[in-house]
Amino acid sequence: MHSFEEILDLAADRHGGPEAIAAMLPTIRPKAEVAEIPDAIWLQTMAMRIFSTGMNTKMIEAKEDDIVAAFEGFEVGRVALMSDEWFDALLQDKRIIRNAPKLRAIQENAVFIQEVSAEAGGFGRKIADWPDDRFGELLLWLKSEGSRLGGTTGGYVLRQMGRDGYVFTKDVVARLVAERVISGPPGSRKAMLAAQEAFNTWQAQSGRPLAEISRILALSI
Repeated sequence: MHSFEEILDLAADRHGGPEAIAAMLPTIRPKAEVAEIPDAIWLQTMAMRIFSTGMNTKMIEAKEDDIVAAFEGFEVGRVALMSDEWFDALLQDKRIIRNAPKLRAIQENAVFIQEVSAEAGGFGRKIADWPDDRFGELLLWLKSEGSRLGGTTGGYVLRQMGRDGYVFTKDVVARLVAERVISGPPGSRKAMLAAQEAFNTWQAQSGRPLAEISRILALSI
């Protein structure tokens, strides 16, 4: 496995040097800020990512205000208790993406967020307190306990909220495969833990946040 500095050099050679790379790195929030993000914003972000799957992302983003209005601000308790009448009305609402499985997933994630928030003192608190060196387990938890949060969806939700971590994009996976860490997209717990071990090694070498390491891996391809 290449050292992090070797991978950084590959990325810099491909994209115009270290300064160009620095300008492409994601923004990370302090964990104290992540912990204070309201539950409704977590649900809204999950919903937007779920709606974006298989769709034109810019088109979904352009509809965000309408989607928020249709879901009445994504108040978690209200969405968790969505009536059949409201669900059916949303299926006819042209402001949103009228896809029954995605709508049901949003309701199920409201229940998920509500339960976690009651236990942890806020969904953001649970996310913020999760150890960085077990970030892969956080992705697995979102996939297993949430609804339609597998693949890259959960990782992108966390990235958008500013939580430090990595996303298994096509290019990140390609670098991990090239480094013989995994053999393909990490669909198993064993593969996820192998990827985590590699990220932990590169973090120890570089002192960089996981999100920066993730982005630099992608830029090296």
